[in-house]
Amino acid sequence: MYARWGTREGGVEGESGYFRRKHWVPVPVACDADDLNAQLLAACQRDERRVISGREQTIGAAMLIERDNLLPSPAEGFDLAEISFPRVDAQRCVRVRTNRYSVPAPVGSTLEARVYTPFIEIWRGGERIARHERCYNKQQQILYLEHYLDILHRKPGALAGSKPLEQQRQAGLWPVCFDTFWMQLKERHGKQNGTKEMIELLMLGKEHGRKELQQAVERCLSLKCSDVAAVRHLLNTESWQRPVCEPIDIGSLNRYERPLPVMRWK
Repeated sequence: MYARWGTREGGVEGESGYFRRKHWVPVPVACDADDLNAQLLAACQRDERRVISGREQTIGAAMLIERDNLLPSPAEGFDLAEISFPRVDAQRCVRVRTNRYSVPAPVGSTLEARVYTPFIEIWRGGERIARHERCYNKQQQILYLEHYLDILHRKPGALAGSKPLEQQRQAGLWPVCFDTFWMQLKERHGKQNGTKEMIELLMLGKEHGRKELQQAVERCLSLKCSDVAAVRHLLNTESWQRPVCEPIDIGSLNRYERPLPVMRWK
């Protein structure tokens, strides 16, 4: 049994090495993860038509025969994350591997970090509180502006030169309409109060979503309006449930209808 299992294990490792050398060298070029997965799926389907030396059947035909002898898949899956428990430092960041990621959590608290291939999740008390795109460089600091809005609301003067805002601009997550709206708020309320209003505006994105907030700000600017209450109103109207008015037959009330007046110059 051990010899047989060892032989099968060696065969699996050998085929894994073949696939890596055949389809991962050189490293494939892809637009995104979906494109890469599509390329790998096509490579697997081509390999199903291959015949291993010393065998009579193709890989695909042998796989169909072996599939009937395999155990069913487990009912419950398991998480493939690398888990650690970092502490929040004085800059509201947790160190995961060699990088530091911002979190909306009190300084000194211990959180759960789950490291996946494309992203990193931060959990507290069974609730996910942050999700970052994974950084593969070393000794980097990845900051989200939303994680510092409560602090910036108390010190609005720090927003303009803050590192989280700089990173958001560099990532293309700070649209031009935000700067236009911010400038108009400062003209109406002054630099400090206008910036505080802008921070309150950004807080709406945590509740309604960044894309929805941008659309509401653009709508306000198109209406020549620069008021946070107006943006909040536009965001809330999407959730209102209005009853649909259906036409009714007015019956005998038709006799009260009169033609609309016509205004003409004589």
